[in-house]
Amino acid sequence: MPLIDSFGYPLSLSDEAALGHWTETVRAFLAHSSKTPVHLARTVELAPDFALAHAAHGLFCMLLGRRELVCTAEDDWCRASAGQQRVGATERERAVIDALRDWLDGRPSRAASRLDLMLASYPRDALLMKLVHAIRFVLGDSVGMRRSLATVSGAYDSGHPAYGYMLGCQSFALEETGDYAEAEKLGRDALQHAPDDAWGLHAVAHVLDMNGRSDEGRIWLETNTAAFAHCNNFRFHVWWHLALMYLDQGNVDRVLALYDQEIRAERTDDYRDISNAASLLVRLEIEGVHVGGRWEELASLSEARVNDHCNVFADLHYMLSLVGADRRRASDQMLASMSAHAEEPTDMGRIAGAAGVQVALGLESYRLGNFFSAYRHFTEGRRNLRDIGGSHAQRDVFERIAIDATMRAGMPEEAEQLLRERIALRGATDRFSAERLEQVTRMARRTALMQNPRLRAEPQRAVWGN
Repeated sequence: MPLIDSFGYPLSLSDEAALGHWTETVRAFLAHSSKTPVHLARTVELAPDFALAHAAHGLFCMLLGRRELVCTAEDDWCRASAGQQRVGATERERAVIDALRDWLDGRPSRAASRLDLMLASYPRDALLMKLVHAIRFVLGDSVGMRRSLATVSGAYDSGHPAYGYMLGCQSFALEETGDYAEAEKLGRDALQHAPDDAWGLHAVAHVLDMNGRSDEGRIWLETNTAAFAHCNNFRFHVWWHLALMYLDQGNVDRVLALYDQEIRAERTDDYRDISNAASLLVRLEIEGVHVGGRWEELASLSEARVNDHCNVFADLHYMLSLVGADRRRASDQMLASMSAHAEEPTDMGRIAGAAGVQVALGLESYRLGNFFSAYRHFTEGRRNLRDIGGSHAQRDVFERIAIDATMRAGMPEEAEQLLRERIALRGATDRFSAERLEQVTRMARRTALMQNPRLRAEPQRAVWGN
C-alpha cells in the first residue's frame, strides 16, 4: 500500500523509514538546509527504486549550474526511469522525472511549465512549488514565479507544514515584481511560521535594499542570524546582503571584513559564491576601494569554467572575475565560447545571444578603459538583462558598471537616464544613485559652460605692419 507524504498525496514508496527521510529532505530543501543531501542520500539508500528521489536529486544538480553535474543528473534520470519501470511512479512523480529530462534537453522553461501544470492538480505539494520557483528564478522569470504561487496560495494555511516557506517564496516573487510593501509583510510573516526560512528572511532584505533602507536592513539581518545559520552555502549570500547594507552606509572596513570572514570563508567554486564575491569586489572598486589580491582566487576558479555554460548568470560572473584579475587570455576564451554557445538552440543559448554576450563584451570594454564601447554593449545587453536570472539586487552590479562607464565616457545625459531608470525600478534613491546624480549634474553644468558661445574668446586679428 503506498504511503502518503506530509502534504497528503500518495508516493510510490512503501518503506516507513525512507518516508521519514524523504519528508526531512523536502523540508531541508525548502529551508536551504545543509542537511538536504544527507537526508536524500539516506532516502535512496533505504528505497533505491524510489524514482522521485532520483529525479529530485537530478534537478538539484541542474540548479547548481556546474557542467560536471549534468552527467550526474543524466545518471539520476536513468535511475529514476528504471525505478519507475520496477515499482511504478505516481502522476506527479512522473512529472518531476519528465521535468528533469526537459532540463537535460536544454529546456528548463519547459520543465517549469510542466511542473506548474502538475501544481494545478496537486497545489499542496510544496516540493513542486519550490522547484518551479527555483527554476523560474534561474530564468529570471519573476512574473512566472508570482503567477505560479498565486495559483496555489489558496491551498495553504497555517496548518500546512510548508506554510511559512510558501510565504517566503511569495515574498520574494512580490519583491521582484515591485510590490514592496506586501513583500515585506509576507516575508516577516514567513519567519513567524518558519523561523528557519532563510529565503523569506532574505526576501525582506531585498525589499529594504531596494527601498534604500540600509540601516533597517542591517538590523534585520544582524538580529536574525539564526534564520540562516543552518543553511548550505546560501548563508554566504545572506552575509553578502548584509555587506550591501554596510556598503550603502560607506562602512568599507566592515564590508571587507564580511567578505573575508563570511562571504569567502570557504573558497568554493560554486557559481553562487563566486557571484557574491565578484559582484561585491567590483562594487567596492567603483567606490574607489583597493581590494588587494582578492580577484586572483576568483579568477583562478573561474578560468576552469570558461566552457561551462550551464547558466548565463554564472558565465557573466566568471567573466567579471577574469577581467577583474586581468586574465586577458581566459576572458578572450570566455567571449569566444559564449558567442558559440549563443548559437545553440537551447534556453541558455537564447539568453546568451539576447543578453549574455553583449554584457560580457561590455565588461571587457570597461576593464580596458573603452568606456563608450562599454556603454554601447551594455545598452544592448540591458534590454534582456532580466533573462540571465538572479535577482534585481544581483543584476544591479551590471547596472552600476554601465552607469560608471557612461559617466567615464563623458555622457552626463545618458548617465542620468540610466540612474533615473535604476531609481524607478528600486522605488527609492540609495547612496550610489544620490552621489552620482550630483556628479552628472556637475558634469552637465561644466559641459554647458564650455559650450556657451558668449564665454568663448574672440579670435584676435593679425595686424600687418603700419
